[in-house]
This record gives sequence, structure tokens and C-alpha cells, in this order.
Amino acid sequence: MTDAVAQVCPINPVIDLVFSRWTTPILWVLERDGLVIRTYHAEIPPRVEYEISGLGRTLTPLFSAITDWSAAHLPAVSAARQAYDAARAEEEAWAEG
Repeated sequence: MTDAVAQVCPINPVIDLVFSRWTTPILWVLERDGLVIRTYHAEIPPRVEYEISGLGRTLTPLFSAITDWSAAHLPAVSAARQAYDAARAEEEAWAEG
């Protein structure tokens, strides 16, 4: 994890609406838990920045471990997805008659 600050700003009205509805409640929870710091800038247009707090940075080893696990197991996950998709396609074909 880096010390970067993320800005939440509209790129496209539709994308912004979907992004905001999905991420805003998550960011509120993370802010409430002390994992991120929110900075509101009263500008036109308004701007909000989020950064990882000191407490949030303590999760770095956990995220590193998840990243390492994902890289090591990606072939197995991909194979499981392909097997699942093939099985579902067979079931759908059988159900359609």
C-alpha cells in the first residue's frame, strides 16, 4: 500500500453514480473504523480525497499475503472457474432439453 491519496471525482455521470453508490458506504465504514482519512474540499465542483490512515497501514502485511496467495493460486482458481462454467453450461443445455 502506498501513501497515495485517492480522489473521488466524476469522470462520467453514469460511472460516477454506480461508483458512488457502491463505494461510498464502504468508505464511510472504513472511515468510521479509522482505516481511512476523508478530506472534503469545499470547491466547485466539490472534491473528496481519501487516504489510508496509520491504522489502515497496519493491514499492509495482510494485503501482501493475500496478493502472494492470489498470484500462487491463480492457475487453480482459473481452472475451477472454467470447470464451473462448463458444468453450468451442460446443466443449462440439459434443462433446455
